[in-house]
Amino acid sequence: MKTFYIKTLGCKVNQYESDGIAAGLENNGLVQAQKGRFCDLCIINTCAVTSKAAMQSRQAVRKLARDNPGAKIIVTGCHAQTDPDIIKNIDYPLEIVCHRDKAGLADHIVKDPSPFPMAFKPADHSAGNRFHNFTRPVTGSMTRAYLKIQDGCDAFCTYCIVPYARGSSVSMPVHMVLHHLEALGKAGFKEVILTGIHAGRYGRDLTPPSRLTNLMETIREKKPVHRIRLSSIEPNEIDDRFLDLAGPGNLLCDHFHVPLQSGDDQILKKMKRPYTTRFFKEIICRIHDRLPFAGIGVDILTGFPTETDQQFENTYALIKQLPVSYLHVFPFSPRKSTPAFSLKPRVQDAVIQERCRRMRALGRQKQVEFIRANQGRRLEAVVQSRSNATAGTIKAVTSNYLTVLLEKNNALKGKITDVVYDQWDSNLNIFGELCNGKCI
Repeated sequence: MKTFYIKTLGCKVNQYESDGIAAGLENNGLVQAQKGRFCDLCIINTCAVTSKAAMQSRQAVRKLARDNPGAKIIVTGCHAQTDPDIIKNIDYPLEIVCHRDKAGLADHIVKDPSPFPMAFKPADHSAGNRFHNFTRPVTGSMTRAYLKIQDGCDAFCTYCIVPYARGSSVSMPVHMVLHHLEALGKAGFKEVILTGIHAGRYGRDLTPPSRLTNLMETIREKKPVHRIRLSSIEPNEIDDRFLDLAGPGNLLCDHFHVPLQSGDDQILKKMKRPYTTRFFKEIICRIHDRLPFAGIGVDILTGFPTETDQQFENTYALIKQLPVSYLHVFPFSPRKSTPAFSLKPRVQDAVIQERCRRMRALGRQKQVEFIRANQGRRLEAVVQSRSNATAGTIKAVTSNYLTVLLEKNNALKGKITDVVYDQWDSNLNIFGELCNGKCI
C-alpha cells in the first residue's frame, strides 16, 4: 500500500484521532491522497451521536468502497463500536477496528497487512480501563493543535450513545500531557485546544486522583505553550479557582463552551443532567461577572421526548436572559440502547424543527450582541495558516472565540497578535485590523 485516505465524521476527538492515525501512516512512508483520488487504503472514522451521523457514516463507507475498488477498507469510530453488525452487512470486505485499537492502527497496517489480529472488543467500563493514545504528539494540519487529554464518559445521560461507544472516563497522565504540550510548543503552536469526551472529569481515574484544575495550574506553571483553550466543560465543573486561570494575560482563553441541553428542570431530570436551571444560570452569570467579555457557548437539545411547548419556552426564556455569545442547537435523535429511546410521547419532527429554527435565530441574535460588545476592543488573536474564502483576507481567532478577518499577510501565519474591529456584514463576517505592538 502506498496511498491512504481518512474520512472523519463527528467530533473534534474523532478528528484528533484521525490526525494521529494519518501521522503514523505518513511516518511509515504512506502518502495521504486528496479527496476524490484513488487510494490503496481507506479508513472511515465513524460517528454515532445521532441516527443521521450513523447513516452518514455508512454512506461514507459505501462511497469509498465504490470509488476505490480493490482498496483495503477499515472502519472504526463510535458507530463501528456500537453497531459492528450493521457495518458488517455492507456488501464489501471490510475490517472493523474497535476504539481501543485506534492508537496502534497505523503500526499494524504498515507492519502486518493481514486483518487486525485483536478480537473486536466492546466499550470498556471495567476498573482496569486505561487511556489509549498516540506516542508522538499529534500536530494535524491546522494552526491550532488539539490534544486529547481524556476519553470516555460515566454520566450516561439518557439520550446519549457515547458512553456505550467509548467506555468509562480515562485520563492521560500528567507527565504525558506536559510532554505532548512541550513538543507542540517547540513545533511552533501558540494555542492548543485540550479536548475529551468529558474533559471536566480529567484526573479522577489517576493514581493519586486529580482534577482538571490541578492539571491546568501545572500547565500554567510550566507554560509549554502561549495559551490553552478548553473544548467544553460542564456547568458543575466550573468554580472560582478554575476561573482564576482564564482571561487576559492568563493561560486559559476566556472562552467557555458549557452544555445546557434544556432550560426546564423536569426535562433536565429526565435527561439525567446533574444540575438545575437555577444552578446553570448562576454559573453563567458568575463567568460573565468575572470575565465580562468572555465568549460563552451553550449546547441546546430540542425535542427531547415529553418536552411540551411550555418546557421549550422555559429553555428559550432562560437563554434569552443569559449573557451567552453563541448556541449549538441539536434536534433530539433517538438512539437504541439509551433510556430515552423508549420514552414517550415523542415530539413530532415538524415541531422539533420549528423549535430548532427559533433557538438558532436566538443564537444569531446573541452572536450579534456579542460582536457589538467587543467592537473597538483590543483582542489577542492567533492568525490562521489558511486564507479565508473572502478574497485577500486571512482569519484570526481571538481568545474569546471571535473570528476576525484581516488583510492577508503570510508573515503573520501562526502568530499571536492583537486585533481590533469596528465593522461586520450581514453574514457576521467581522473585518478588523492589526494593532501596533504584539507579535509572538
